Amino acid sequence: MSEFALQSPGADETLRRPCVSVAVVMRRERIDNRWQPWRWSLADIVPHEDSFGTQPRLLLKDDQEERWLHPGFKVELFTDDAEGYYLNVSTPQPCFWVVWRMEEEALLANEPVPVPQTVTLSYHDAGRWLDAQETVEQVPAPRDVVEWMQAFVDAHYVLEAKRRQRPQSFKPLQDRFGNPARVSTDKKMGGGGHG
Repeated sequence: MSEFALQSPGADETLRRPCVSVAVVMRRERIDNRWQPWRWSLADIVPHEDSFGTQPRLLLKDDQEERWLHPGFKVELFTDDAEGYYLNVSTPQPCFWVVWRMEEEALLANEPVPVPQTVTLSYHDAGRWLDAQETVEQVPAPRDVVEWMQAFVDAHYVLEAKRRQRPQSFKPLQDRFGNPARVSTDKKMGGGGHG
């Protein structure tokens, strides 16, 4: 397996952001289910090679599985999302996340196949897509990618110090409408008939 071509702006001044070019491999596998005999899933992320071209292509097809290569994805690191990369590299298994959708009509094969939409290393991006009900899957990131991402985090992420939460007793009291409330400790006279 070839190495990922990790690029940084310092190495190539024409680059605006650190990036890596990847290709996505999607897999269809036979499953033991009478209503749905096949299942699609993310199989792998591999380094992009010029020989892959620019169009998705079928790599393998037999009675048990099918694999498609989707080339040409650029994974960039953005300084304003350094926390998202920090959250990824600080997990036990840092990973790539891929958002993919099924074709609405079959364009690549006789029946619809999944088409990756984007690839990221940001924990925040993955969370937003999951919140939007997108199909998001992950595969482990190789060590060279993790080290590259860690170097970016070290250069751009500043861990915010936790602020001490103000005790609840110092918060101003409000009524149920949000207006300031008054509390009195004065004893009120009258009424109870205690004598």
